[in-house]
Amino acid sequence: MKKDIATFRIFDMPILWFGIFAAVAIYAMYTENLPAGIIGALLIMMVLGELLGWVGDHTPVVRTFLGGGAIVAIFGSAYMVYSGLMPESTTIVISEFMRGGDFLNFYIAALITGSILGMESKILVKAGVRYALPLLAAVAGAIALAALIGMILGFSIQEAILVIAMPIMGGGMGAGAVPMSQVYSEMLGNEPGYYLSILVPALALGNVFAIVLASILNMVGNKYPNLTGNGQLIRNFHYEKKEAPAYSLSKMGIGVLAAVSFYVIGNLLGDFIPLHPYAIMIILVAALKVANVMPESIVEGASQWYEFVARNWTNALLIGIGVAYTDLEAVLNALSIAYVLIVLGVVLGAVIGAGVLGKFMGFYPIEAAITAGLCMANMGGTGDVAVLSAARRMELMPFAQISSRLGGALILLLASIFIPFFI
Repeated sequence: MKKDIATFRIFDMPILWFGIFAAVAIYAMYTENLPAGIIGALLIMMVLGELLGWVGDHTPVVRTFLGGGAIVAIFGSAYMVYSGLMPESTTIVISEFMRGGDFLNFYIAALITGSILGMESKILVKAGVRYALPLLAAVAGAIALAALIGMILGFSIQEAILVIAMPIMGGGMGAGAVPMSQVYSEMLGNEPGYYLSILVPALALGNVFAIVLASILNMVGNKYPNLTGNGQLIRNFHYEKKEAPAYSLSKMGIGVLAAVSFYVIGNLLGDFIPLHPYAIMIILVAALKVANVMPESIVEGASQWYEFVARNWTNALLIGIGVAYTDLEAVLNALSIAYVLIVLGVVLGAVIGAGVLGKFMGFYPIEAAITAGLCMANMGGTGDVAVLSAARRMELMPFAQISSRLGGALILLLASIFIPFFI
C-alpha cells in the first residue's frame, strides 16, 4: 500500500505535490482570493481539470462508454456553477479568461495548425482520394439518416443536421463542438453556450453508440470473414510508424508563432472571403502541407506545440467550456427519446455510408466502417482508442487519426459553407 501511494500520480506528478498545489488553488477559490486574469484562471482550470479528468478516466462505465475525463470535466464544472458550488467570483474569472482572454481561440489555433501539419505524409499519399470518399460517404449517410429520422420525429432539418449530425461527425470536443459552436454563434446569432448545451450531449451519446457498434462490427467480422481484413484496411499497404521526435523548446516556440500567425491570417482573409476564419485556416494549412513548402522546423514546431497544448491544457479547456459555455439546465432539457434516436441514426448512417462505399473503393467494409465511419462519429482521440479497442483493431489507428483530424476539419469547413442555406 505504501508503495502504491508513493507512486500514485496525477498530472504526472507525485500525489503529495499535486495535492499541495490543488489545496492552494481551492483555498484561493473559496476565500475569493483567486487572482484575475491568466494566473488565477489557468491555475484553477488546470487543477479542477486534472482532478475531474482523473475521476472520469478511472470510473468504469464513464471511462468505457461516455468519453471518460472529458465528459466529467465539462459536466462536473457545469454542475459546480449550476449548483452554486463554484463561487461567482471564480466563474467570472474563468469566463473572462475564456472569452475576453481568447484562450479558446488560442487552443483551437494550435490544434488546427499542429494537427494538420503533423499528419504523416506517407499515409495521405498511400490512402489518397480513395480514403476521402468513404469519409464523405460517412458524412452523407449520417446527415441523410439524421434528417430522415428527425423529420419523422418532428425535428427540423436545421436541428437534426447542424446541431446533432455535424457536431458528432466533427472530430470530438476540441476540434468539433467547440469551434463549431463559435461558427454557429457568429452565423446564426445565439451565444456559443446555447449551441454547446445541445452539442455536448450529442457527442457523449454518439461516442457511446460508436463504441457499442464497434463491438458489433467485430462480431459481424468474426461471423462473415469475407467482410473483414482483420485489422487491414487496404490490401498490400503497410504503415511504417515514424520515430518519436526529439522535443525541442525552441521548436515549440516556432509552433506558437506559426499557430497564432495562421489564426490572424485566417481572420484577415475572412474580411474578403465568405468563410469562417477557422475554415480559411484549415484550407490554407492543408494546402501548404500538400504542397510540401513548409520548412521542417515549422512543421515539427507546430506539431510539438499542438501536442504540448493538447497534453497539458485540454482538461483545463474543458473546465472553461463547462463554466463559460455549458448551460446544464439547457442540456437536461435537450435530452429526449427523439434526440437519442437521431444520434443513433447519425452513427448508423456513418457506418452504412463508409462501409458500402469503402467496399466499392477496394477497402474491407468492416474496417472502412470502423475507421471512416465510427472514428468520425466518436469523441476524437480518446474515442478512437475506445472504438478501436472495442473492435479489437488498434492497428488501424493511423486511419482513425485521419478521420478524427482531417475529417473533423472537413466537417468544420462544410458547416461554414452550408450554414447560410439553412438561415
